[in-house]
Amino acid sequence: MARQYDRSAEDLGNIVALEHVNVQVEDQTLATLFYMSGLGLTRDPYMMTSVDNMWVNVGRSQFHLPTGKAQRLRGRVGLVVPDREGLLQRLSRMSKALAGTQFTFAERADHVETTCPWGNRVLCHSPSPRFDGMELGMAYVEFDVPGGAAKGIAEFYRRVFGTMARVDGASAAPAAHVSVGMGQELVFRETDADPEAYDGHHIQVYVANFSGPHRQLLERHLLTEESNQHQYRFQDIVDPESGRKLFEIEHEVRSMRNPLYARPLVNRNPVQTNRNYVPGRDAWVPEGRAEQMDDPRVELRRQRFSAATRPVAR
Repeated sequence: MARQYDRSAEDLGNIVALEHVNVQVEDQTLATLFYMSGLGLTRDPYMMTSVDNMWVNVGRSQFHLPTGKAQRLRGRVGLVVPDREGLLQRLSRMSKALAGTQFTFAERADHVETTCPWGNRVLCHSPSPRFDGMELGMAYVEFDVPGGAAKGIAEFYRRVFGTMARVDGASAAPAAHVSVGMGQELVFRETDADPEAYDGHHIQVYVANFSGPHRQLLERHLLTEESNQHQYRFQDIVDPESGRKLFEIEHEVRSMRNPLYARPLVNRNPVQTNRNYVPGRDAWVPEGRAEQMDDPRVELRRQRFSAATRPVAR
């Protein structure tokens, strides 16, 4: 008898990729020290190479860091970064250079928690089955939302964007988990804390069915910008039944026909220096996988993590 597979484990929703998080920074030098020298990420060598903006590559995603009044994401960005020990050494070396800013870092049980010079929190995880094979990348963006908002937010993304979403109520703080690509999700975690004022930062996603969400947003009077043939924007997430505003975060929505879709991103090997240089090791290369796709050990690990982390259709 043929082996039975969990075919739903391969499903993706209509949102196919979380491409970037955009926050303004006040000083490009301090941003370089944190994102490149500390986190070990890579400045894009082809785009935004002046001093007024910087695109920072992390796997297949990016941070966009234009110069301006500093913005703070109301939550956390979760990265998968290889070599935890190397990460801690780099961050430690930045302590003196970033003194007097909001920069901090601390080692936790399952991640390294960092704070950028302007207060943005970036949680760095080691590769694991939890992140669906990702070894370097942006695994999630987690927002703090008002109590009672998670259910409506999940339903908004299901109805408007046709992507998979679920509400995890097992923890003390219920959270909506929204599928936005392979191993990527948006998380909206309820909190009792007073919400911070929204300052205009944004996220960008790619969608396969581009016109469907556009039509839904237009009918709900939520569109804020008709950017061009390949892009539009909206800002308010609302309860799809009542229309009540649940959360505010600008989405830059692009089609898969956008010329930037799947643009190859350069990722360097941060271990490589002029003192220990190895020819051919300038670029970051994922470690090879020794196990075959049908290896039962791989499937067992996937099952252990998927129930708690993978969004499922409702």
